[in-house]
Amino acid sequence: MKKIIGVVCGMAICVGAVSARAQDDSAKLTDRMDAATSVIDQVMSVPDKSIPRSILAGAHCVVVIPSYKKAAFAVGAQYGQGVATCRTPRGWSAPVFVQLAGGSFGFQIGGQATDLILVAMNQNGLEDMLKNKVKLGADAAASAGPVGRNAQAGTDWKLNAEFLTYSRSKGLFAGIDLDGTVLSQNQDATTQLYGHEVAYSEALRGGIPTPENARHFVGTVARYFVMSKDNH
Repeated sequence: MKKIIGVVCGMAICVGAVSARAQDDSAKLTDRMDAATSVIDQVMSVPDKSIPRSILAGAHCVVVIPSYKKAAFAVGAQYGQGVATCRTPRGWSAPVFVQLAGGSFGFQIGGQATDLILVAMNQNGLEDMLKNKVKLGADAAASAGPVGRNAQAGTDWKLNAEFLTYSRSKGLFAGIDLDGTVLSQNQDATTQLYGHEVAYSEALRGGIPTPENARHFVGTVARYFVMSKDNH
């Protein structure tokens, strides 16, 4: 009898540990979305130094990667986790999780954490978002985005750039060159968010309801990007 009780207790502890770990993972994902929301709010809080209205109005998808980390000692490495949503006929889609990774070589020592925003500007950018992974600058053209309420982008971005890229570090917001980095799906995190496997194409095209803990992020994107489109 004692053995049975011991086995049952052991199973209960294991189940409890798994449940606690799942709750921890879910909390981390919520924190990541909240951090992404904060990045957008902080960037857009200074209109004269934020993403231009023309870009807000034309955005097809938005990717936010809080605290993208870059460390270097002769050989550099870059990695970050983020969240993405796309414009649909019914508003902005339920989010999916992504990761951005890359490397760099050169004589550099130091490290820094930077918030990143990637804006897909056309249908090609949207289609790239639906792929398993895309290498910026190779599989998809990427350009450093212009900054400021009335700023004009380079003459060729509307024709060539599928993604406009921005960084925010130490309060400064500016376009950034991310050529060579790889944007890919984080299927494990996305599955954790929804409780089951979700196809990126279905989520980003608006085929899945937005989870409650993701509404703040999606609503914040909609507040800036949809309102700008209406007023453009």
